[in-house]
Parts: sequence; structure tokens; C-alpha cells
Amino acid sequence: MAESIYRALRDGALEGELAPALTIKDSVASPFALQVFSHVISQLFSSILAGKSQSRGLVVVSFSRSPSFYLDLLKNKGTDVASSNKQIQILDCYSDPLGWKDQLAGSRNFTALSNEALVSSNAIVFREVKHMDKLYNSIIELGKGLVGGGKIRFSIAIDSADEMLRHAPVSSVARLLSNLRSHDQISSIFWLLHSDLHEARVTAVLEYLSSIVASLEPSHQLANGQRGDLENFSLIKHNSKKGKFHVRFKKRNGRVRVMSEEVHIEQSGINFTSLPSEGAINQGLVPKVQFSLQLSEKERIDKANVVLPFEHQGNGKPIQIYDGRRSLVDSKHERPVTAVENVQTNENCGSGEIIYYRDSDDEMPDSDEDPDDDLDI
Repeated sequence: MAESIYRALRDGALEGELAPALTIKDSVASPFALQVFSHVISQLFSSILAGKSQSRGLVVVSFSRSPSFYLDLLKNKGTDVASSNKQIQILDCYSDPLGWKDQLAGSRNFTALSNEALVSSNAIVFREVKHMDKLYNSIIELGKGLVGGGKIRFSIAIDSADEMLRHAPVSSVARLLSNLRSHDQISSIFWLLHSDLHEARVTAVLEYLSSIVASLEPSHQLANGQRGDLENFSLIKHNSKKGKFHVRFKKRNGRVRVMSEEVHIEQSGINFTSLPSEGAINQGLVPKVQFSLQLSEKERIDKANVVLPFEHQGNGKPIQIYDGRRSLVDSKHERPVTAVENVQTNENCGSGEIIYYRDSDDEMPDSDEDPDDDLDI
């Protein structure tokens, strides 16, 4: 399933259509969105370097992490960032988002910016995060600086939609994302969102703008939402290492496809595995109750021997049709209603038989009289 996400971002947009957009959202109960976001960046950039992606460059808009974080991430994945600086640019909205450091430096009360802003030629400091229009122009300029003009496309990764929503209204953020998706040179775009920091309507707006929504949820919900008792401590520890990964794809024809996997956070990185079957239950997580949840062998045998209503019971004897008014036990002492040997089986006779049972003995025979004749209509 995670491979389907990479493939959608790698293949990019069709001519005349919006670029694929991915929302990666999590909550405090399963805070793994950054790991998934970083994994998607490394996978997509590897495809760009190998020439297997529609995109020919990547613009990272960093709000919550410094540019060095992403450069080190790519280096740890074996990417030579120094030789690939023409294929990645980072718009640094982390070092001086409101321009305060720049103002202090201008007033000589502040010596210089930290080395974070000057980490390499791959990063450009942006100091006006409140202005979404200027942010849009800066992203497009960086992308065009990577791939040039024409129809060559580039991808965009925004590491925190939360920071944008912190500085600008949701309408401005939605307009920015929508304009980026509709730009002719954008191949794909994805962003990170902590859904529990916002109202449901804000999350719904960003999901509406997305063609893919990846949600992270805890593997096991805490009882009554509490964290205090000892049983919940084991669940919290369990949820700190893995969670459920649900992905919703909105296709071009309007159909929606939902897939689920399990995500494991390990020291070596992040791994995705298929969810265990519903029948496989961890006995340590089953709540303690006063009754048995399993059937004994005797109960299974008794259940198998139960005669179900309207079930034809042959057992080597003539099969009788149960009419719903008499039990099969009583019918042993009476003439069968109809038996198999009475049914015409000769194919050449060309005749048949219709058997009709009244609902009760009090039912009157059929007649030509109108049953609703007494109604004044």
C-alpha cells in the first residue's frame, strides 16, 4: 500500500489535470507522521535521481525542521547531496520565519544569523510566512530554478501545514495549496498535518484538497480514553512502536479506495507490513470477563446437531416438506404431507403438481369475491 503512494507521487500529473496531493496526518496517540513524511521524501528523491519520476526536482518547504535535518536525512540514505544540489532546493521557513533575526541584525543588536540559515547552497531563507502569496511565488521560483521553464515538472514537500495555519487563515492556506496543485509545472505535492491541533472542519478542508489521505492511528485504543491505570501503560508502550496506517485514494473517476497496513517504527527506520487477520487475537489484550468467549467440544457437537427450521431432513428416509405448522416429530405418526416418491419424475409425462398450504385451518377457500368489497373508497 505504501508503494501505491510512492507510485502515485512518482508518476505525477496527467496533462490538463491537477497534480496528485497527499495529506499525511497523525495525532498525539500515534505521532509517526514525520517518519512517514521523511520516508516519502527519501523514496521520491531517489526516483528523481534515477530518472524514474515525472518530476525532475524537489522543493522542500521546511517549517518544523531545519534544512540540515533533510540534508542529513538524504545523506544517511546514501544520497550525495553535494552532487545533486541541482535537483533539490529547501525553502527555509524555520530559521527566521517572521524576519525578527534579520531586523535584530539590522539594528546591530544581533551579530549574525546562525549557521542553520547558511547550511549550504541548497537552502534559501524565507522570512514572510504570514504572506501566502509571497510564499507561493518563492516556491515556484525555486522550482523553476531547478528545472527551468517549459513543461518540465518538479515536486513539493511541505513538512508542516500546522505552521502555515498558525500564521494564516485556512482560506489562504487552501488557496495556496490549490494554486500549487493546478500549476502546469507541479508534478506532485504532499504535506504533513497534526489533526488533533485543529478543528474538524480545518482538517476536512485539507483532506478535500488531497487526492490521497494517509492517516496514522494507534494499534490499540486506550480504555475510556484514560492513561492512568496499569493496563493502559502497556498499551501506550505498545502504541509507541507501531500503529495502523490507513490510506484513502480518490480516483479520477470519482471512486474511493481504502487500504490499511501496519507501520513499525524501528531504530533502522520505518517498515510497513500487512495487518494481521481478524482471527488472530493477542490473548494478552483480550479483556478479562466472567464468561468464556470460546465453545467447548461438547458445545460444538450440540450446536452441529441442532435441527434448523425448514431444513430438509433425509437421513435415508423419504424427504418431507415442513409446512411450518407441525413438528417433524409429530409428522412421524401422520400421513406425510408430500413425499419424494409421490412427485412425478417421469420426464415424458409432461405433467406437474402444484401443492398449496393455507396459512391456517381457518382460512377460507379462494373465491371470486372481492375481499375489499366492504370498503367505502
